[in-house]
Amino acid sequence: MAKWGEGDPRWIVEERADATNVNNWHWTERDATNWSSDKLKSLLLGLSVENEEGVCEVTEVGKVEGEASINNRKGKLIFFYEWNLKATWTGKSKSGIKYKGSIEVPNLSDENDMEDLDINISLNKDEPETPLTALMKTKGADKVREALGSYVGFLKTEFTQGMILPTANGVSKPQSSQSKAKVDKTQVGAESSTAAPPNTGVKIPTCKFSMKETFLTSPAELFRVFLNQEMVQAFTHAPATVEGERGGKFRLLDGNVLGEFMELVYEQKIVMKWRYNTWPCEHYATITLTFCDRGSETELKAECRGVPESEEERTKHGWQRYYFEAIKQTFGYGARLY
Repeated sequence: MAKWGEGDPRWIVEERADATNVNNWHWTERDATNWSSDKLKSLLLGLSVENEEGVCEVTEVGKVEGEASINNRKGKLIFFYEWNLKATWTGKSKSGIKYKGSIEVPNLSDENDMEDLDINISLNKDEPETPLTALMKTKGADKVREALGSYVGFLKTEFTQGMILPTANGVSKPQSSQSKAKVDKTQVGAESSTAAPPNTGVKIPTCKFSMKETFLTSPAELFRVFLNQEMVQAFTHAPATVEGERGGKFRLLDGNVLGEFMELVYEQKIVMKWRYNTWPCEHYATITLTFCDRGSETELKAECRGVPESEEERTKHGWQRYYFEAIKQTFGYGARLY
């Protein structure tokens, strides 16, 4: 048995005299069925695609049948999920004619790779032929596949929180008083160096990546979207806490995203510490948003550093869906995608 403060933290048993299932190391099982059903509906509902022929949107998720569970066996997570999904899509041509069809996914399962997933899209029998069917079978199917891939990612990250506790929480030394010093809150535009994330006592492999998006608005307006609490609540469709100043904290999407504004340069740059609440305790990525004036448009570049390697795709998808696309749809800043 390891001594307190040494060795693998999963075997630390100071608080358990009988050492039974310490930190869920030996066994844990969770039923993810209800959570999965809600998550699948939320990811699919409202998906939309468009081209020169018109626009299509998933307007109803009528059938979500199946089950999902996660088992932990001696530190290894085993995922099981099997779903049969049916949804309704509605199309509207440029001339204003409306159409309705169906989407069926019969084999969303841990046994099938995402690229092998069957996505059957059809037009209702009583509907006249329309090019929008082809749009749904191509771009629409890709969107559905992407959403279902996100579900698998969330199942393996968001829902598994607490099943295995490999970090040194409670073992690492407390932060020094210097690391807890309150950041001076000065006016927007003041320069500062970005503080390093606190040491969690656990090394994890990280990555960096960048994303670009163009918005049909001015840098000033787009800058304000990220700092104004009411505007953040509008595009996230959920309560949020946003202190829009240097050193100010934010908490979004029911607490799933949180962080702190480290540097603000009006209309030009936002630097923030940013994390999902499922990441190892106190681990933050550094997100730098750069706003470039392109006349009638604003090009936004997001540079992300310190993202856990296992969270790269989830983080990219989250920023694309819950920030970029949500901001465009909410405030009408839609523009071409890069």
